Amino acid sequence: MNSLITSVLTAAALAAATLGPGNAAAQSTAAASSRPAATSSALRLVSRTVLPGYTGDFDHLAADVAGNRLFVAGEDGGTLEVFDLTTGKHLKTIKGFEVPHGVLYWPETNRLIVSDSGDGMSKMLDATTYEFVGTLKLTPGADVMSYDPSTRRAWIVTGGKNAKSKLPDTTVSEIDPATGKHLGDLKFDTDFTEGIAFEQRGHRAFVNVAGKHYVAVVDKRTRTVIDKWPVKEGLNNAPMALDEDHQRLFIVTRKPFKLVVLNTQTGASVASFDVPNRTNELAFDKVNKRIYAAGDDYIGVFRQNSADQYEELERIPSAYGGKTGLLVPQINSLFIAVSPGDKKIPAELLKFEVVPAAR
Repeated sequence: MNSLITSVLTAAALAAATLGPGNAAAQSTAAASSRPAATSSALRLVSRTVLPGYTGDFDHLAADVAGNRLFVAGEDGGTLEVFDLTTGKHLKTIKGFEVPHGVLYWPETNRLIVSDSGDGMSKMLDATTYEFVGTLKLTPGADVMSYDPSTRRAWIVTGGKNAKSKLPDTTVSEIDPATGKHLGDLKFDTDFTEGIAFEQRGHRAFVNVAGKHYVAVVDKRTRTVIDKWPVKEGLNNAPMALDEDHQRLFIVTRKPFKLVVLNTQTGASVASFDVPNRTNELAFDKVNKRIYAAGDDYIGVFRQNSADQYEELERIPSAYGGKTGLLVPQINSLFIAVSPGDKKIPAELLKFEVVPAAR
């Protein structure tokens, strides 16, 4: 798959430049006028990479910072796309997946784990040769994957509506990323379970039980539910991020699309805001005290003034279909994968520089 790399210089240059169809050479050019790249105080668009020929949706992203690589799950293409973390250049397309969703890079063994909801199950790959080296034999329908640094374990949502043969329940499976060993399960009586976040100094995990519209509080030592927090602002709570220092959990509902801030001591709602349609990624920027919500047409940027006080800071133009992404704080960058879906728009990777907050 050839790629077109766009270096974003100034608004004037962006407005003037054009990109001819079928040209696969790297060149400086502009976003289309429908996808403006305005200068902002929080994020600055520095590059966009076009992937000609890719159709359908992307899903989640992962980074190998030391190896200067970014991985994007090509959900509808059955691929894993590899990019240069610095330049955004497309490096490689890895085929052989069915419906990939989550990606985890494990540096100690130089392995990649890719959750895949197809019948062929989730895969382990050698991250140098990109050859398949193992299969995670879990319940079919693997989707969201979250990693817990404190326990060095990954949790993968399986079953439910993402299984080829639809299942009434979802199962959250815990694995050891070093070996791929399946360590245990936690089941929910809904076909729709989504984001997971972990305390690093405590023993709790938080799980968005989207089909039942609540957050499950889980003792991650025993994989047992110890509390349930109903979400009152909307239905289908999916993306999630955690600010453990201030004991605040951030979630996004899909009906309607709302950012909701919860107190992790009580489960009470603290604040809520509108976010872009189809928001499917949420990131908390601990250094700059910001929350980024990626969805159609723009990135919603919210500032945390205190544990209980938040404000919408900006709506930064991105692209229709720009609904998954990854904050890489080590290089002060936010990446957004633009999914063409069934629209006649290009598949793209957008790279934003995170502009430090004024002190």
